[in-house]
Amino acid sequence: MAGVKAACRDRYVEAISSGFVGRAQGRRPASALKWSAPTQPRVDPVIHLVLCWHFHQPDYRTEEGRYFLPWTYLHAIKDYADMAAHLEAQPGMRAVVNFVPTLLEQLDDYVEQFRSGTIRDPLLAALIEPDLSRYPLAERRALIEACFKLNFPTMLDPFPGYRRLSRLWQAAFEDGDAAVDYFSNQYLGDLVTWYHLAWTGETVRREHGWLVELMQKGSGFDMEERGRLYRLIGEVIADLVPRFDVLGERGQIELSATPHSHPIAPLLLDFQSAREARPGLHLPASAGYPGGRLRVKAHIEAAMGVHESHFGRRPAGLWPAEGSISTATLDLFSKAGVRWAASGEGVLRHSLHHAGLDASHPYPWLSRPCRLTGQKTVTFFRDDHLSDLIGFEYKGWFAQDAVRHFLRTLEDRYRAVEQPDPVVTVVLDGENAWEYYPYNGWYFLSELYQALVEHPSVRVTTFSEYLDLYPKNVKVLPTLTAGSWVYGDFTTWMGDPAKNRAWDLLCAAKAVYDQHVKELRPARRREAELQLRSCESSDWFWWFGDYNPGDSVAAFDKLYRAKLRRLYQLLEQPVPASLTLSLSRGGGPAESGGVMRRGGHG
Repeated sequence: MAGVKAACRDRYVEAISSGFVGRAQGRRPASALKWSAPTQPRVDPVIHLVLCWHFHQPDYRTEEGRYFLPWTYLHAIKDYADMAAHLEAQPGMRAVVNFVPTLLEQLDDYVEQFRSGTIRDPLLAALIEPDLSRYPLAERRALIEACFKLNFPTMLDPFPGYRRLSRLWQAAFEDGDAAVDYFSNQYLGDLVTWYHLAWTGETVRREHGWLVELMQKGSGFDMEERGRLYRLIGEVIADLVPRFDVLGERGQIELSATPHSHPIAPLLLDFQSAREARPGLHLPASAGYPGGRLRVKAHIEAAMGVHESHFGRRPAGLWPAEGSISTATLDLFSKAGVRWAASGEGVLRHSLHHAGLDASHPYPWLSRPCRLTGQKTVTFFRDDHLSDLIGFEYKGWFAQDAVRHFLRTLEDRYRAVEQPDPVVTVVLDGENAWEYYPYNGWYFLSELYQALVEHPSVRVTTFSEYLDLYPKNVKVLPTLTAGSWVYGDFTTWMGDPAKNRAWDLLCAAKAVYDQHVKELRPARRREAELQLRSCESSDWFWWFGDYNPGDSVAAFDKLYRAKLRRLYQLLEQPVPASLTLSLSRGGGPAESGGVMRRGGHG
């Protein structure tokens, strides 16, 4: 088997070298790939580094159980599969991997779809549809548009066959729907095949050489080839959770969780918490979210149960949705037995400022976990600069240069900290950044992990391990200013008129829920509870606002209002007419398509 994989890898390297996937951007010559460790032992103090990868997808399912958006399974076969493989390839690497329960539940659902043969994701179903030309005109147009939703420079432009399909569509696009009739079943079949090929992870391609052969073929894909790709997708998804479970069992990673549906807990508890960091922020018309404390507790309890059912144990720590914390939120975590949480550097800076301490040089605080007086939960704070370098800057660098710069920056920032065993927290999405890296970040992550394992003065660790080794390094934080990892405040989710209207719609639905949920039969009551959880996700509020891309805003706007309508239907109550009106148009040029934000301004 090892020989087969090596041969597949060699064929892939030969193929990319020949130019079929374009210029080998992002990698140095082979002689420069290996990290060069210093020849003399270093005597610098050890810096403890925690890399925390956050795996999250909101629930994209509609009331019929159909998937409105395909991002869960696409990120599964590209990013989550690659992230597992990079860890498996470097056994000395340590990290924290955070699974949001809504992602785990959707992965389960996809596994069941493949098992049953009943596919409820339209894009995935199109991959094995023998006659795509039978689709109604609007569905064919939607399929074509869906198959061009990716980052062209790294996922389409390197492939001549895919580029050809794009040029044909662009040439016909100005003619509108009438032009769709000119696209044959073979064009549609090739397009949906290329889209799924482009979304396969780099490590998946290197293990399965026939994927590269399909890419080299370029066009004329038949049903046998499409079916083989479809089956591989099912296998990759089914293997994901077991692979990470094994990594957790052997102690290489710490598995953590997020309150169930990724809610902004401080805002559910108290809208006024948004003014702790931004005193003049415009709040929704509603006075607050009804029964928010019970809702946050429900999300915490559900997260513990989902995590334990998948990994056999409750998580020791939580990455709160969007790194959002407040004193009241940490109090609930503490009472739930949560050992650690993590948040953003901006929250720490605001807290130090409000405590009358020097917030301009936060490193002595940033390099220590903190605890509020009277609470058990310890909080680690994210280094925004280091995290954003990976999330935004290094995508255009040669991998070795990026790794060297990261390690130099890490050492420069923390070597001078006058306290032993500093801990540095780097947190970012485990999926969204890699679409903008050549080869899905393969060279960068491979070299980063190798360099970290070999580095003489940087020690990779996990949050729980650090607390086990250095319990006395926890500092008492005098006060906490509520906020998130984005700018240290809540302006990404509240304050904009569209975001505030969305909160008012949710508050109104929750009031109806509280009034009528006890009248329902137990099974229906359970269904309504699950639907309410989904409506409370942070993702809806993230997207509202004219600074985000219009197509993404429209999609999340439509899905959010559909979820609220479904909640009213489950409660057997009239659906308000306001839910027929869109909340936001979008149209802005947000960085990275709006899926990621920087931790700090500028």
